[in-house]
Order: sequence, then C-alpha cells, then structure tokens
Amino acid sequence: MKSGIPSLNLPVYRDQTPPATEETPPDGLQAVLDNLDALVYVSDFTTHDLLYMNAYGRQIWGDIGNRKCWQVLQDGDGPCSFCTNHLLINDQGEPNKPHVWEFQNQLDQRWYQCRDQAIRWTDGRLVRLEIATDITERKQMELELRAAHEKARAAALEDELTGLHNRRAFFEFGEQLLNQSARHQTPLTLVMMDLDHFKIINDTYGHQAGDEVLKQVSGLLKARIRDCDIVARMGGEEFAILLPDTDMTMAHVLASRLLALLCNLVVSYEKSRISPSASIGISSLGNGDR
Repeated sequence: MKSGIPSLNLPVYRDQTPPATEETPPDGLQAVLDNLDALVYVSDFTTHDLLYMNAYGRQIWGDIGNRKCWQVLQDGDGPCSFCTNHLLINDQGEPNKPHVWEFQNQLDQRWYQCRDQAIRWTDGRLVRLEIATDITERKQMELELRAAHEKARAAALEDELTGLHNRRAFFEFGEQLLNQSARHQTPLTLVMMDLDHFKIINDTYGHQAGDEVLKQVSGLLKARIRDCDIVARMGGEEFAILLPDTDMTMAHVLASRLLALLCNLVVSYEKSRISPSASIGISSLGNGDR
C-alpha cells in the first residue's frame, strides 16, 4: 500500500490462439455436413473470403486456405459476373429468401443445382451459404430427352422421302407467317406447283424412278429459296412454297426461274432419262386465309 491506496495484483491473460482462417462447426454438425453428397460452403458477403467448406468441396477443390470463393471455385481473378449475392438480401441489406438456380461450373464441367442464402454468421456478420448438388447426370438425361423430342418433332414435320416440310408443317408454320404478315402489314405469297403427268412417269418408269424425280425436284426447290421461306411437299407430286415479305411481282419472278430450272432438269434412273415439267399457280395471302 502506497499513499494509503490499496493495490490489487491481478493476473494478466494473453490470447495465444492464432487467428482462424476457417471456422469449424461443432463435431456433430461437422460429421453431418461432411457426409452430405453436396458442396456446402460459407463466404463473407462483402470480402468473399471463404470461411467454411465441407469435405465434399475440399475433396474436389482442395483446402480453402486464405482464399476467396471465386479463387477456389472458379479459378477467377475477381468476383464472378454471375454472383447471386444481390438476390439474397432485401433493400435494407437484410437476408432475403433463398435463391435456387442451376449452373455449369467451367472448371469441372459439372452441372449443379445451387441453393444460395444470406445468413448471419456466428460473429453477426452477413455471409453467403451455398449448398450445391451435382445434377450432371440429370441434365444429361434432360438434354438427351430434349434431343429425342426435337428429333421426333422434326420427323413428324418432315416428308420422309424428300426431306422437305410435310403438309402438317406447312400449315403449322404457315399460320405463324400469316399472323406475322398481318401484324407487320407485309405481303405473303403462296406458290403452288404440281408436276405434270406424274402418273405417267410412275407407270412408265416405275415408282422408284418417280421417287427419284420427287427427290431431285425437292433439291432444286430447296436450293433456290431463302431461309425464311417455307417449302413443303403437300402430298404426291404437289408442292407449296410460302414467301414472306414477297409481293406478286417478286413471286412471279421466282416462279419463272423455277420453271426454267425445271425445264433443264434431267433425272437419270437406271437406263432412263426423265425430264419432268410442272404447272405453277401463285396467290397473295391475307390474314383471313387459313
């Protein structure tokens, strides 16, 4: 005691624990997270520092160290352009409802269904929690199924012999062109073409020769129309061509060219040489035509 003032000898404690780079959940929770067949990670909402990653993620991307989420998961040099953080908070900066989305990681080329959510971490700061489940096999099945549907649809709209659109496709796509013509007030013209005396060709040279004529005429038509035009085999030897944004004058020019090309077409089949001819009719269509 000095100057009548008592003194207290208090022990001084110093924290010897090194600063943590990764926070670890309690053992029980850690076991649960490490046995999930999905990536679970937590990153700081502002700095993007990775705070936690479960065993599934560490097995694929390694230890997180003192790195950002975009460094580990995307091998990037800055925050991801597709980062969903802005969707995870409301206007007041508070956690919002979870955001679920699908994403293909360019590092491992796997597809993931991601469930992202902003939450408060143990120290009160805002963090990003993501649970990402590998759905690659499901996506592959979806793509294969979509391709099969598209193939089946294409087959349903395609004339098997000539590869042109069939009658069903003509009316389906024609409806769209009619509506487009009415909406934009642009002309739409129909060209109908029938091969002359086609029954005689079949009776004289055989149906296989007739099929060859149909295929070569179809090839000629496909080679002379625009990508926006619709050409279809309506049945037998009858063909139809829809010409969007084409008036009657332009359609007559095209029809004349097609007839000239057809006059020069010679179809060779076995020892026979067949020169088909055709008759063409042209009509201007309006929105009332169905």
